[in-house]
Amino acid sequence: MSSEAAPTEGRITTEVHDRILRITIDRPAKYNGFTPKMLSELTEAYTRLEREPELWCGLLVAAGKHFTAGLQLSAFDITEPLAGPGSEQAGLIDPLDLNVPRRTKPVVAAVHGICFTIGIELMLAADVVVAERGVRFGQLEVQRGLMAFGGATIRMVERAGWGNAMRYLLTGDEFDGDTALRLGFVQELVDPQPDAELGAAARARGLALAERICAQAPLAVRASRRSAQIAAEQGHEAAVAAFPEQLARLAASEDFAEGVRSFEERRAGKYSGR
Repeated sequence: MSSEAAPTEGRITTEVHDRILRITIDRPAKYNGFTPKMLSELTEAYTRLEREPELWCGLLVAAGKHFTAGLQLSAFDITEPLAGPGSEQAGLIDPLDLNVPRRTKPVVAAVHGICFTIGIELMLAADVVVAERGVRFGQLEVQRGLMAFGGATIRMVERAGWGNAMRYLLTGDEFDGDTALRLGFVQELVDPQPDAELGAAARARGLALAERICAQAPLAVRASRRSAQIAAEQGHEAAVAAFPEQLARLAASEDFAEGVRSFEERRAGKYSGR
């Protein structure tokens, strides 16, 4: 990752760690507030993760003291999809996972500091979220004459139930990491590291979880994620109906054969994604 200062309109940087694509929100001078340029670059980064076979997991992090203060609203046309007009036709991956083509590879999000509006929606679109204690969450749109339009109205209800979601969607009130953990928005809370910059502990734990995911058979990871996604979006019966095709594809893979061998030989599997 480049050490050069981020441009005024911000940027998204990427760095490969073995099988992990680390994606960094980089506009710390403006609390990582999103510009259209940044959202376009984030879409490109997620598309890279999806298209490059050697990448098995994404890690979404942020530079500086805060994850993001949200969108720079004056720069956006809120009547357009946040993924950007034409992105679906171009086959680009929506970081908010609302539009086709859908992402198939897992993403871990590591958040800290301020995590407002689109920051919450990006983490809810991820698969696992780590937050550093002291984080401040807020779905603030109603305080600005808007509704959340990046997935929060859907996913907050899915995770926390109607009343718990409405408590924050309809007031715009802030909530802390303990509340986010209780409501299922966050999976782990970590303490800040002594004498380290804010966010370092969350990023380190996020990387460890991404590495743990990458130690598993990637086809099995994606199939597991897809099965859960089908159940959440289409229901129990649809997920069960998809089992035979999913299992047939896994059973025919080199990774399944390696998984059986590694079990018999009492060692960790060495997977290739084939």
